[in-house]
Amino acid sequence: MQIREFQELIERMYSAKDRKRGTAGTFLWFMEEVGELAGALANGSHTDKEGEFADVFAWLATIANVEGIDLQKAVTKYTEGCPGCRGIVCVCGDEEKP
Repeated sequence: MQIREFQELIERMYSAKDRKRGTAGTFLWFMEEVGELAGALANGSHTDKEGEFADVFAWLATIANVEGIDLQKAVTKYTEGCPGCRGIVCVCGDEEKP
């Protein structure tokens, strides 16, 4: 499955609820899932981690849908290398983004 296909699936499943909730409310749900991922990374099983990564990705797609962002298009900036140093292997210092 391509990123765009996943985003379209999330759109079909949840768009009515997501648009009603809006960006701010959806972002709060996303952050809750990020917190659950943090807990799974600290203490969870491999299965727990997989589930939480999936949840975070789904909620990221949800926010992108509410905002009208095509994630597949958005991530193409990384196909040419690090946005900071432009290297395929990043050589940015720890103080630099990303």
